[in-house]
Amino acid sequence: MFINVKGRLIDLSHPRVMGIINVTSDSFYEGSRFMSDNQVIAVAGEMLGEGADILDIGGCSTRPGTLPVTEEEEMKRVCRAVELIRNRYPEAVISVDTYRASVAGAAVRDAGADIINDISGGEMDADMFPLVTGLNVPYIMMHMQGTPQTMQLNPLYDDVVADILKWFGDRITPLQQAGVKDIIIDPGFGFGKSAAHNFGMLRRLEEFKAARLPLMVGLSRKSMIWRTLQVTPGEALTGTVALHMTALMKGASILRAHDVREAKEVIALYEKIYPEGILFDHYS
Repeated sequence: MFINVKGRLIDLSHPRVMGIINVTSDSFYEGSRFMSDNQVIAVAGEMLGEGADILDIGGCSTRPGTLPVTEEEEMKRVCRAVELIRNRYPEAVISVDTYRASVAGAAVRDAGADIINDISGGEMDADMFPLVTGLNVPYIMMHMQGTPQTMQLNPLYDDVVADILKWFGDRITPLQQAGVKDIIIDPGFGFGKSAAHNFGMLRRLEEFKAARLPLMVGLSRKSMIWRTLQVTPGEALTGTVALHMTALMKGASILRAHDVREAKEVIALYEKIYPEGILFDHYS
């Protein structure tokens, strides 16, 4: 349950928080959009001060139905943000949220990012797996059915958890055989799943421990929360906190969150209840 970040070992047996920083103008949650240099530096400092373990930088919105920005524009946005944060906060652990290998490569090699967070698990760019193998950096493999443009049109599964576990297995094995040691999985809440699929995955989240890899969840302010509660994404913090506790109790290692302080508070309370963590003997 350790990942190696440029020689620094991060222990994921204790849950961690990944803070979301979107350098976009069209992400689904307005409060996560930070376009200016000053905004990026300020929010990075705020999140680190609140205890963020990882900062995740995204330059291309992947909300359902959205059209992607050009590769050049995404690279410009992401690399600029990573450079700003790396220069101001040299010890920060920085992840780049992209499905494009060229953007990931530039962010790691040129700008100083540490981790690649790929919503497509390598399916949207055939160059991603060779890049990850060559760079040998931690790789977050998320499941998505379809593309951001099509994923919510009519998602179908025989068994949402079993189908996604098989998909992970088919993709994890070649990466590990190629020598990639640090892989984190993310089942992809809201990416090619209906509300029923999302709540079903959360109900059975511990089954993903069968992969024997750290598990990240992205539940923060998602539509499964605000549509159920009949609120807006901006009003979905209480629901997010509730589902974060559920995810921790079912084995999540990383909470990807817009609201770092609240996520850290959930972890602090969880660790008071379960100081030794939760063991899933037949999955671990």
